[in-house]
Amino acid sequence: MQVPSPSVREAASMYGTAVAVFLVILVAALQGSAPAESPFPFHIPLDPEGTLELSWNVSYAQETIYFQLLVRELKAGVLFGMSDRGELENADLVVLWTDRDGAYFGDAWSDQKGQVHLDSQQDYQLLRAQRTPEGLYLLFKRPFGTCDPNDYLIEDGTVHLVYGFLEEPLRSLESINTSGLHTGLQRVQLLKPSIPQPALPADTRTMEIRAPDVLIPGQQTTYWCYVTELPDGFPRHHIVMYEPIVTKGNEALVHHMEVFQCAAEFETIPRFSGPCDSKMKPQRLNFCRHVLAAWALGAKAFYYPEEAGLAFGGPGSSRFLRLEVHYHNPLVITGRRDSSGIRLYYTAALRRFDAGIMELGLAYTPVMAIPPQETAFVLTGYCTDKCTQLALPASGIHIFASQLHTHLTGQKVVTVLARDGRETEIVNRDNHYSPHFQEIRMLKKVVSVYPGDVLITSCTYNTEDRRLATVGGFGILEEMCVNYVHYYPQTQLELCKSAVDPGFLHKYFRLVNRFNSEEVCTCPQASVPEQFASVPWNSFNREVLKALYGFAPISMHCNRSSAVRFQGEWNQQPLPEIVSRLEEPTPHCPASQAQSPAGPTVLNIGGGKG
Repeated sequence: MQVPSPSVREAASMYGTAVAVFLVILVAALQGSAPAESPFPFHIPLDPEGTLELSWNVSYAQETIYFQLLVRELKAGVLFGMSDRGELENADLVVLWTDRDGAYFGDAWSDQKGQVHLDSQQDYQLLRAQRTPEGLYLLFKRPFGTCDPNDYLIEDGTVHLVYGFLEEPLRSLESINTSGLHTGLQRVQLLKPSIPQPALPADTRTMEIRAPDVLIPGQQTTYWCYVTELPDGFPRHHIVMYEPIVTKGNEALVHHMEVFQCAAEFETIPRFSGPCDSKMKPQRLNFCRHVLAAWALGAKAFYYPEEAGLAFGGPGSSRFLRLEVHYHNPLVITGRRDSSGIRLYYTAALRRFDAGIMELGLAYTPVMAIPPQETAFVLTGYCTDKCTQLALPASGIHIFASQLHTHLTGQKVVTVLARDGRETEIVNRDNHYSPHFQEIRMLKKVVSVYPGDVLITSCTYNTEDRRLATVGGFGILEEMCVNYVHYYPQTQLELCKSAVDPGFLHKYFRLVNRFNSEEVCTCPQASVPEQFASVPWNSFNREVLKALYGFAPISMHCNRSSAVRFQGEWNQQPLPEIVSRLEEPTPHCPASQAQSPAGPTVLNIGGGKG
């Protein structure tokens, strides 16, 4: 790229002055809805060494995100952006690069080979560049949607952020190929809901559930389990808030954390501190599955609504808790110790309602399966009108948060509310879901569910790298499709899920036998996974299975917290009839690009402000 002419430099300088003035207004406006200490309330380390740190804030009124990128050790430039699954190919990028004469900031994109191109539509707008003792700060903004085919549509849910470092000055931007760079990815929810923080009760106390000075293993991925217990005689309380505690210096290693309560039927749970997949882990830890708190990188404190709290302690509640910490250590750093965990805020002044957690989606059964070599196979689980009619109070329940869950092949998850046969609203949707990034997310809007309503949870899977069918189940190589919804008031309904009727699946295996030369074992002694493993996955067998899941009766799991089903007939139930479906939202294009620069912005990053 040639050095811009003086007239372009002058224009860039004028543009920089104008946006600097705008920045003062921006900060004042954002501080009205953000914590007073910072106009950028959300922040994450991008790389494990802490060289890049991202902070941001969201303006829903402008449908714009304001980013602040701190580059601690700038060499010849950096790339930052987003892509569908965290690839550096087909990525939407913003690039800071240098040649022998100057520095430039511009909106770019990479093609399927990783080659970088300057975008003809400059939607990342630089607001300020400032050198400080900490490093170089870049402040820029970007609309949620741009209607530029080379840009990423920023939606609710997970966003895969990508980054890269430029080591040497460039002849031109087009000389960059991402395959030759030191790159990485970080997952985050960018569009945080704008929800007022409820005041905490006057008698609020805190409890820290922390890892006991763990020596982080020198491997890329570790799930660490630690068992602790509540004090003897700990009475019933309400959790009203929780927040992460991350050991200083480990911010890029602690990926997510969860606190589980153990099943009340066990009087004791053995003490344990070690990898969750260790052969030394006591079997009883598998019964510590009731979620009390969940945090993932980029999330802030979680508040319960003023009228509800999550009960723990007291009669009928286990004293034993399990902390699970996911360490993500791609550089295989050794010798690092960690005492991260979660701080619970709780009150003895019980609120009006107990909050509850309900499982929606598919039952954990191998009758629901995904053929191998699929790019986007959809399975759907139902919470039917018959179940909600029987189990929910007339005044309904109110869902305020949601945690989506699949295993390794999950790519998208969505739960939709239907009433009188018509889909009415989305409960939670993640079009870029990752099983490596799971957190409890506050909903932007509370969703009320009444008796007779239907909740439909669909998961999309990619099994391109699998040779055999992937069946439903508890194993990590099996699959799940779950939405843990957090709601109030708590009811006896703890699990509202479905699976295809086993008898109809047996008919499918018999049909496969009739139309294929390869024999599929349908004998009684063959398990469902064994039968799926023997299916020849031609187009006919794939399409028939997909059709079966779309029309066959279902077995409903309408279960109480005791794991016993509500009284009634739950086998061979018809699929809910949906006569009207929600349309996919269409991206909103900015009204005008008049204020966008025509090309890259020229920077002075030698010192002071640019």
